[in-house]
Amino acid sequence: MNFVAAEGRSVLERTPRVLDAWLRGLDDAWLDFDDGPGTWTPRQVLAHLIHGEKTDWIPRLEHMIEHGPAIPFERFDRSAHLTADRQPVDVLLDTFARARTASLVALDVAMATDPPMDRRGLHPDLGEVTLRQLLATWTAHDLGHILQIARTMARRYASDVGPWAQYLSVMAGVLDR
Repeated sequence: MNFVAAEGRSVLERTPRVLDAWLRGLDDAWLDFDDGPGTWTPRQVLAHLIHGEKTDWIPRLEHMIEHGPAIPFERFDRSAHLTADRQPVDVLLDTFARARTASLVALDVAMATDPPMDRRGLHPDLGEVTLRQLLATWTAHDLGHILQIARTMARRYASDVGPWAQYLSVMAGVLDR
C-alpha cells in the first residue's frame, strides 16, 4: 500500500493554488478550448472539481463513517457541471479554493477520530470500497484533471507545432485540425 493520508492531503491542499497560478487571468481562448467532441475545457474541468467538492468526496467519507457498507453512496453525476451557467474563471477559482478549504477542514475532523483506513462503504456501481481507496482516488482525481487541463491546453497548438509534434507525447492521438 502506497497511500498515506498526510501525503494525499498535501496534494489536495495544493490543487487550488496550482490551478489559480495557472488559469487566473488567461484569455478565454485557453479556458474554453476543448480536445474535441465529448471532452471538457479547462473551465469545465474546474466546474467539475467544484461539483465534486460539494457532492462527492466529503459526503461519501461522512456517509462511509455513518453507514459503512449498509447503505450505498448517492450516485455522482460526473457531468452535472456541464449544465451550469458559464462563470468567469476567477469566480470558479475562488469558489473552488473555498470549497476545498472546507473539505480539508472536514477531512481533518474526520481523521482526528482516527477512522480505520480499511473502513468500508458501498459504491452504487463498484461495490464495497475502503476509506483508503476513496482518499487515494480523490488525490489521483485531482492529478488526473491537472493532467487533462495541461493536455487540452497543449493540444490547442496541435496544428501550429508542425513537425515537432512527433517529439511531443502530449500530441499523440491528435487528429488534424
